Amino acid sequence: MSASDLNFLSIESLAALLRRRKLSPVELTRSLLDRVACLNPKLNAFLTVTADRALADARRAEKEILAGRWRGPLHGVPISLKDNIWTRGIRTTAGSKVLADFVPDRDATVARRLRRAGAVLLGKTNMHEFAYGVTNANPHYGPARNPWDLARIPGGSSGGSAAALAAGLCFASIGSDTGGSIRIPAALCGIVGLKPTFGRVSCYGVIPLARSLDQTGPLARTVADAAIVLRAIAGRDPLDPTTSARPVPDYLQALRRKPARVRLGWPREYFWEMLDPEVRRIAESAAHSFADLGATIEEVSLPHLRASEDSSTHIALAEARQFHESSGWYPARAADYGEDVRKRLELASDVRAVDYLAAFAFRKLLSADFDAAFSRVDALLAPSTPIPAPLLDEKLVSIGAQEESVRSALLRLNRPANFTGHPAVSIPCGFTSSGLPVGLQLIGRSFDEQALLRLALLFEQSNPVHSRHPSSL
Repeated sequence: MSASDLNFLSIESLAALLRRRKLSPVELTRSLLDRVACLNPKLNAFLTVTADRALADARRAEKEILAGRWRGPLHGVPISLKDNIWTRGIRTTAGSKVLADFVPDRDATVARRLRRAGAVLLGKTNMHEFAYGVTNANPHYGPARNPWDLARIPGGSSGGSAAALAAGLCFASIGSDTGGSIRIPAALCGIVGLKPTFGRVSCYGVIPLARSLDQTGPLARTVADAAIVLRAIAGRDPLDPTTSARPVPDYLQALRRKPARVRLGWPREYFWEMLDPEVRRIAESAAHSFADLGATIEEVSLPHLRASEDSSTHIALAEARQFHESSGWYPARAADYGEDVRKRLELASDVRAVDYLAAFAFRKLLSADFDAAFSRVDALLAPSTPIPAPLLDEKLVSIGAQEESVRSALLRLNRPANFTGHPAVSIPCGFTSSGLPVGLQLIGRSFDEQALLRLALLFEQSNPVHSRHPSSL
C-alpha cells in the first residue's frame, strides 16, 4: 500500500491493520507528522502540532496492542482536536489573541475520552476566532485553506479540522457546532460532519460560544468512522449538567442493521429556497436517489422556521457576550479581538432580556414543528449549504438575482438544528463543475443518531463520492 493510499484509509480499515499488527502505530504517526510538516504550510490547518505527545501516544498504543490489550477501533489512530478544546499541558488558543498563551491544566471530557480510547493526538486545528464565524478567516493566525482549492475557505468555525481531514493529515477530528460549525466545513471540504443531539456529548472543557446552542461532535471521512468516534465521546458527564443520562448505543453495530423502511421528509419551507443552481441540482439529485433505494419521500411543513432566525441570533449574541464579559476579556481587551468578532459582541448590547427569554419560548414552538414532522418521517432532507466554498476574501455571494453575505448564506440552513437541538449530519453528495464538494444534510429525531447514521450510510454505499480526494496538494 502506498503512503498516499494509507493517508486516506477509513478508521475501520486502519483499525483492522493495527489490531492484526500489520501496521505500526509509531510508523503511521511518523508518516502523518511528515505529511503535516509538508502540507500544513499551504493549508494552515494546524495551529499547534504535538509531535512529541503524538509519538508518545503511538509508542504506548503499540506496546499495548503487541501485548494483546487492544482498546478498540481508535487505538493507535492519529486524530486532531479543534483548538477550543482543552488539552492538558498543550496550548489552547480558541483561535484568539486573548488566549494565545493559555495552557489548560486539565483535559476537556472529549479529549480525555479519546485518550482513553487510545487515540493519538497529532495537534490542535485552526478555527474562526472564538468559534464566532463560519469562514475560518482568522486575523491572528491566518486563514485555513480548502484542500480542494487553496484560494477558497474550508468553512468554519471548525475549518482547520475539516481541511486537515480532507487533506489526509489525520483520520478524524472533533469540532464544535453552534450554528453549523461542524456541518459547514464538512460540506465545503467533502467529508462527514455530525452534530449530535444537544446533551449527547459533553461540552465540558470546550471554550463556549453560546452554551445553550453549542454541541460537540465528530468530523470523519466516512459515516462508519463518525459512528466510531461518536461512540467514544458520547454519554453522561457529571462535569456537564446538560448531558443526558440516556445509554449510549453501539453506533457502529447499529449501522449493520439495514433500516426496514425509510421515510424521508422534504421541508416545504426554507431549506430548499435560494440555492446556487449547481448546489440545487446536485443536492436534489442526491435527495431523490433515496427513492431509488426504496425510500418514500413526502413533503412536510415547518411553519415557524422562517421566523426563527432572530430568536437564534438573540441567544447566540447574549450568551457570547455574557461569557466574554464574565471571563474578564471583553470589553477590557476589546482591541485584542478581530474586527468581526468584536462587532458581534458589540451588537449583543442591543439584545434585551425580554428578547432573550422570548427566544426560548419560540424554540419550543419550532421544536414542536420538527417533532410533528418526525412523527411521520425518519429524517428531513436539505442541502448542507446553499453555496460551494467561497473565495478567501469573498464577503458577498450572488444567488440568482439576489445578493447575500457569505456568513448569512452558510449559516442559513444549519442554524435551525442547533436552535432545536436535533441531531444533523452532513455527507458529501457530489461536486460542482469546478470540482468543489457539495453536502447533503439529514436532520433526525433527538437522541436517534443511530437511525440518522444508518440513513447516511445507505446513501454513502450507493454514492461513494467520499472516496474522491483533493488533487490540488
